[in-house]
Amino acid sequence: MATIPKREIRRAGLPISVLGFGAASVGNLYRPVTDEDARATLLAAMDAGLTYVDTAPRYGHGLSERRVGDVLRGRDGVVLSTKVGRLLTPVPGLKGDGERHGFRSPMPFEQLYDYSHDGILRSYEDSLQRLGLAHIDILYVHDIGPMTHGDDDARTFEQLTIGGGFRALERLRQSGAITAFGLGVNEWRICLRAMEHVDLDVVLLAGRYTLLEQTALESFLPAALARQVSVVVGGAYNSGILATGVRGPGPHYYDYGEAPPEVVERVRRLEALAERHETPLAAAALSFCLAHPAVVSVIPGLGSVERVKKTLDLYDTPIPAAFWAELRAENLIDPRAPLPGDEA
Repeated sequence: MATIPKREIRRAGLPISVLGFGAASVGNLYRPVTDEDARATLLAAMDAGLTYVDTAPRYGHGLSERRVGDVLRGRDGVVLSTKVGRLLTPVPGLKGDGERHGFRSPMPFEQLYDYSHDGILRSYEDSLQRLGLAHIDILYVHDIGPMTHGDDDARTFEQLTIGGGFRALERLRQSGAITAFGLGVNEWRICLRAMEHVDLDVVLLAGRYTLLEQTALESFLPAALARQVSVVVGGAYNSGILATGVRGPGPHYYDYGEAPPEVVERVRRLEALAERHETPLAAAALSFCLAHPAVVSVIPGLGSVERVKKTLDLYDTPIPAAFWAELRAENLIDPRAPLPGDEA
């Protein structure tokens, strides 16, 4: 098994592992995970060198943060990120682990968006309590932008600007309470808007820079390089379609919903190319993201020890140069996208 290298979040001088741990799954995303299995999964990942862990209050309505904190407490050498912008409010009488917002969690809380100065500080303090930790390395503003908020986008963004949300994050960073902050989002245009108001250290961008979709190359990634904003890639499999392929009966999922026909066809072509070169499509998906100079880490969601082992195998898989050459020759990738081996 290869050693997992580290790259630096440049503005903060913070090194993180290039393969990280997305902790939504241990918050019971779509299916229950026991406390024992969650702990074993986190320990297996960190022991293998995945020493960057990302969680959020949203993941299991606080369950993921509690489980992550219980494993990280007293353990050195792990970089932790969580998110702000959602406050968890108790719901008396709420029982059971029926699915709510995609999570099968028994935690009796609902979420309330609050990106204001005081809301950001309360979210941070609440996360410290759930984690049971004294320090959080990175705070991401979670799910800001029209994709989440629709017609309420302008008001929620003003909570960060006029309402002082960004100012609260700057205060936390300046005081040393956190090492870095940024955005954790599924859309790149909101990142450009935010960069007009505040100096971000890092952006966790899910689904917008993958083997299937490279829309972030349009203007965000060049701007990130120019401003030394580091990028963490989430959703490298685009809701799983790059991990499973499209040979089965489906349904096939992309961007949190059923994949449209044109996406299924594109994945079919990618899958055929990968098979010709005896390359797992999921391995190519991980490797592709890390070839961009702005990207410092890729964080797949990991919900079991078996998934950790599979991800490590994919990361270790050698991918022939001919695969990348044919990918570009067949116009299956944006021509501006850097590929593994381009720098050689």
